[in-house]
Amino acid sequence: MNIMLFGAPGAGKGTQAKYIIEKYGIPQISTGDMLRAAVNAGTPMGLEAKACMESGKLVSDDIIVGIIKDRLSMEDCKKGFILDGFPRTLAQAEALEKLMIEMNISLDKVISLNVPDELIVGRVVGRRVCKSCGGSFHVEFNPPKKEGICDFCGQPLVQRKDDNADTVAKRLAEYHAQTAPLFDFYKEKGVMEEIDGTKNIKEITEDIFKILG
Repeated sequence: MNIMLFGAPGAGKGTQAKYIIEKYGIPQISTGDMLRAAVNAGTPMGLEAKACMESGKLVSDDIIVGIIKDRLSMEDCKKGFILDGFPRTLAQAEALEKLMIEMNISLDKVISLNVPDELIVGRVVGRRVCKSCGGSFHVEFNPPKKEGICDFCGQPLVQRKDDNADTVAKRLAEYHAQTAPLFDFYKEKGVMEEIDGTKNIKEITEDIFKILG
């Protein structure tokens, strides 16, 4: 089962990914995590990415797609994966489509968590994340069982530096300019499923499970 979680920053993709992982036993593929892992492992693509970052340049789409190819080729992706945070532009979506054709795989579902911008800001400012496993919580809407501690792995939760109102507004503007057009791209392919992301977390999870079967 190959899934992509789609939606604005703060829509709840990270939170829902954890429940999908628990139920279906498939890995979450995050471009940020993959870049760091490739750099630390010293893979050919990782070395190219490291050179770009050290020179202050953006990592090119070709390098990111190459790293994704390496990741999707690993054994734990054989029965499926969850794409989170990629693609972000139409060019990346087209590159991913080409890669998947080469690898003889395809996306089964793209799940869009629809949340109005005004709710996103409150969600992100109150968000707390686990640096160890990536678990995501909210001080009001999804508090951890023990304050400041991740439910999944027991490590401390932190607030990201960019989880503030000004940064969120800029990220939302970028999302609407670059990433939102991908909605139509995947809808035309017949794999897009929409979910009301303003519901409570349990209801959203249940809606996702109904779609995935």
